[in-house]
Amino acid sequence: MRSDSRLSGVLHVLLHMAETDGPVTSEHLSKAMQTNPVVIRRIMAGLRDDGLVRSEKGHGGGWTIARDLSSVTLRDVYAALGSPGLFAMGNRTDSPGCLVEEAVNAALDDTFAKAEALLLEHFGAVTLAALHADFHARLKRRASQCNFEGEPHAA
Repeated sequence: MRSDSRLSGVLHVLLHMAETDGPVTSEHLSKAMQTNPVVIRRIMAGLRDDGLVRSEKGHGGGWTIARDLSSVTLRDVYAALGSPGLFAMGNRTDSPGCLVEEAVNAALDDTFAKAEALLLEHFGAVTLAALHADFHARLKRRASQCNFEGEPHAA
C-alpha cells in the first residue's frame, strides 16, 4: 500500500518558500517537488483557503506564506490538506456479525483513536519555525563539514 506523502511534500514546499524573498511560482515549486505545476496549484489553493499562503496574480506573482512560521503548526498544514487518514490499518469489516470481531473492532477503534489523538497533539506542538531552524542547523553543519556554502536544497 502506498503511503500518503502530501504532508511531507507540502512542508517541503513551505520551507522552500520560507527561503525565498518574494512570491514563488507553481512552476518553480513543481521542479523542487518533481511534480506537475497543476498538482502544486491544487494543493496551494487548499492552503490558501485555510489562510496559510497567499497568491499574487500577474507578472512577478506567485505564492507567499501568509503567516509567521512560528504560528503555523504541522497540525494546521495537516488540516489544510483535509486531515487525511493517519493509519493504513483498519477493521476487516465495519459491521461484523461475529461477537469476536466486534470485540476486535472495539479494541482496535479505541487504540487507533488514542494513537491519532496523541499524534495530532504532537503535530500541534511542531511549528514551521522549528523545522526552519532545524534546516538551518543542518545546513550549517553540512557547510562546516564540507567547507563550502552550497545550495540550501540537496536532492
